[in-house]
Amino acid sequence: MVSNKSAGEQVRVRFAPSPTGRLHIGGARTAIYNWAFARATGGVFVLRIEDTDPDRSTEENTQIILRALRWMGLDWDEGPEVGGPFGPYIQTKRTHIYAEALEKLKAKNAVYPCFCSKEELEQKRAAAEEAGKAYIGYDKTCRDLDPAVAQTRIDAGEPHVWRLRVPEGHEPIEFDDAVYGHMSFPADVMDDMILVRSDGSPTYNFAVVCDDTDMRITHVIRGDDHLSNTPRQILIYEALGYPIPTFAHLSMILGPDGKKLSKRHGATSVEEYRDEGYLSDTMVNFLALLGWSLDGETTIIPRDVLCEKFGLNRITKKDAIFDETKLTWMNGVYIREMTPAAFVEAARPWLCKAAGCDDDGFFEGHRVWFEKLYPLLAERLVRLDEIPDKIAFLFWGNNIILDADSVDKTLKKEGCRAKEALLACRDVLADTSISWNFEALQDACKALCEPMELKPKLLFQPLRVAITGNMVSIPLFESIELMSRENVLARIDYTIDHVFEQ
Repeated sequence: MVSNKSAGEQVRVRFAPSPTGRLHIGGARTAIYNWAFARATGGVFVLRIEDTDPDRSTEENTQIILRALRWMGLDWDEGPEVGGPFGPYIQTKRTHIYAEALEKLKAKNAVYPCFCSKEELEQKRAAAEEAGKAYIGYDKTCRDLDPAVAQTRIDAGEPHVWRLRVPEGHEPIEFDDAVYGHMSFPADVMDDMILVRSDGSPTYNFAVVCDDTDMRITHVIRGDDHLSNTPRQILIYEALGYPIPTFAHLSMILGPDGKKLSKRHGATSVEEYRDEGYLSDTMVNFLALLGWSLDGETTIIPRDVLCEKFGLNRITKKDAIFDETKLTWMNGVYIREMTPAAFVEAARPWLCKAAGCDDDGFFEGHRVWFEKLYPLLAERLVRLDEIPDKIAFLFWGNNIILDADSVDKTLKKEGCRAKEALLACRDVLADTSISWNFEALQDACKALCEPMELKPKLLFQPLRVAITGNMVSIPLFESIELMSRENVLARIDYTIDHVFEQ
């Protein structure tokens, strides 16, 4: 068996999604591994769109996949929108490549036309099952047709496919997988597979071999659901005389219940997690650890470290468990490590939602103001979609929406002296001689505690409810600083009137 990777040859890997839907978690992990391996080895990351399923492949789905890859920061060196020396990078535009390969196989007598219809093949399958026998695949009915007779039938327009002529007596098909180790498959169970359909389109296995060879792919890193395809593809490589790449098959990703990850476990696509407020750095870090480790202990692995240290030798055969609790924890870690500017950019959709604005001019004009929110939120977020609920009160103007439970527990509680506390704090906040920054305002209000003989909690909790509407909120005085004096006083006045003057 020939290897496609010689010493010193540049690594070339590819991610080849089918545009039949969104980019799911399993595909995203495959993309990350290929991208990281290329970056760690100084290689080339190729993106190829395998759109040969005409019923399900759409341009819209292609764009969805490209957006998801860009959001994760997985930049490709060759592929759609980038180009490269081995394009086109979309299968439906590469039909000439497959046609040339088929002619090469014809010249070597490595393929033959098969005129058996789908109905005939299905009847044979049904007959075998009825007789209690295992269906072993195509029975090679057309394999030994006289070439002249076959050509006459082709010239007459009779529908036919082209099948690979698997050599009789072929030894077991063996290869060394970079993850699973030495693999061996008996060749006598491999039927003469279809390479080209009756409409002239290539089958998956044929197109992949042609594309990977033409694009000089040295390592094929993909899910282990393709493991059964590998011996079939090796037979095609051998028939064409093409060098065989190194294969690395990735174990499955399972849900917490040990079953294949699916919608019953929650979100399954990259964009769903993006829309739930997860950061791209989090997703890359988390998905990289579903089957690979840096040292068996380190959990937070920035992408620059991943691009430096990633290797196939640390990919495990063990199925990975998708733990959303860990993902959410990790997202909180990444949020706390952001800069205010990066936070505002990442959180833009949720900040705009909280502000009730879809105007870019408004957002850009308030960018510095939004950046001041970061330290108030960083320690209190694990997902960005939590932002609107936490800061909505900042955009109520001079209005206040009082939470009934908070009113009962902090304003109406017997002996709490809430009205007295609010009036005293109002006088402080109305004093224009006090600088409108959180430290000065907090110190001035806190100074009321001793003469009023009130604990800080009994002074500040009523004020928190009057300003934010709730007894739980982001830091109070830092929030007050971000609001206008007029609106703050109006809310206190409304609360006093609404709660105590009825």
